[in-house]
Amino acid sequence: MRPVAPFLAACFMAAVMTTTLKPEQALAAEGGSADVEVVRTPGGLEAYLIHAPAVPFLSMAFDFEGGGALDPEGKEGLAYMVSGLLDEGAGDLDSEAFRTELEDRSIRLSFDATKDGFAGSLKTLTEERGRAFELLRLAVTQPRFDEEPVGRIRSQILSSLDRQLEDPQYVASESWFATAFQGHPYARTTQGTPASIEAITVDDMRGFVGRRLAQGNLRIGVAGDITAAELAPLLDATFGALPEEAAPVEVANVEPMPGGTTVIRKNLPQSVVMFGHGAVARHDPDYYAAYVANYILGGGGFSSRLMEEIREKRGLAYSVYSYLYPLDHASLWIGGTGTENARVSQSIEILRREVARMAAGEVTQEELDNAKTYLTGSFPLRLTSNDEIARMLVGMQTAKLGPNFLKERNGFIEAVDLDDLKRVAERVFSADRLHVVVVGNPPDLEG
Repeated sequence: MRPVAPFLAACFMAAVMTTTLKPEQALAAEGGSADVEVVRTPGGLEAYLIHAPAVPFLSMAFDFEGGGALDPEGKEGLAYMVSGLLDEGAGDLDSEAFRTELEDRSIRLSFDATKDGFAGSLKTLTEERGRAFELLRLAVTQPRFDEEPVGRIRSQILSSLDRQLEDPQYVASESWFATAFQGHPYARTTQGTPASIEAITVDDMRGFVGRRLAQGNLRIGVAGDITAAELAPLLDATFGALPEEAAPVEVANVEPMPGGTTVIRKNLPQSVVMFGHGAVARHDPDYYAAYVANYILGGGGFSSRLMEEIREKRGLAYSVYSYLYPLDHASLWIGGTGTENARVSQSIEILRREVARMAAGEVTQEELDNAKTYLTGSFPLRLTSNDEIARMLVGMQTAKLGPNFLKERNGFIEAVDLDDLKRVAERVFSADRLHVVVVGNPPDLEG
């Protein structure tokens, strides 16, 4: 029979996991009364912290620079596969013992890989945080990669790839990057291919951990029931045994391939369309004007121009969206939609027309004012849980925005005026540079 204490702890954890911070705490993060503390440990690590003691648990997010883009050719999916195995046994604990302890102590530990990074998250009750950080230390410094979990995770990834290769959304996204970044690491898939996943060995995974997990490329964000004085020694104990520096990240900066349409024929009743082109870097002075312009064009949900023209007026699609996507080595504006095969060409024609209108500076003061009101007013909704705050704190470090970003961010939005918007729209948006990938069977579209 399962012990009562862990069971009660699990019930409590389940409750607090879904409990958001009090609205005033989330708003405080935006308004500035909840300051971001920069924690510098005796061992030389640095973390951003928001102390939120109202509920006795904490969330930590962390990210090591360098992800799937660094996977060796033929071993695509290496970072992704490692992310599935670090919590499958470490130190003296095999997979079952490690997973059982996480469950019995209601600790949530997970890892993930993107093109540019290797991320992790830890969530724990205050009373269990000592053991939670110890388990994390084991995971990042002494992963086991035993035969059983390696085989099981490999099978799970292969099964997932089988399903995803039939998913038009996945195929469209992977194909867009493959064609837009031909010859560059961003063209390769982060999740791997069946052949590359089969080719990955335990030595490959140990090599990845040794090269990429280091103190010097680590960004940490923490939110919850812990003070800076309590956090610092835990961070040193957890990450202090990692190498000081990771292997260099050797990925060239790149612009996506301009223009063109690619059609991937699949016998589907509807086509999935993914589109985009290069944009502005996260630190570009025009970033916030581009951010506002994207909101007006395709980022504003039901209030965007693309939604109005493609869905509301013509019923061509259920949804259409766009967003800025600043990678470490490329800056993108991308989006997507889905529509009946026979209406794909019409949807793309409207898309190109609206992008051209934005590029021509056809934007009004009313649209700008409405965008500012939404983008500043809705920002606190992105900070309504310790998980979200911790991830935001990591993102602020990754983008080198500084600890005062939460206080300053709305001011950057408010500073955008109509002249800025028109100038930047002309610089960023271009119907001619649009690269479009269609997965489906449109009868009147070649590519």
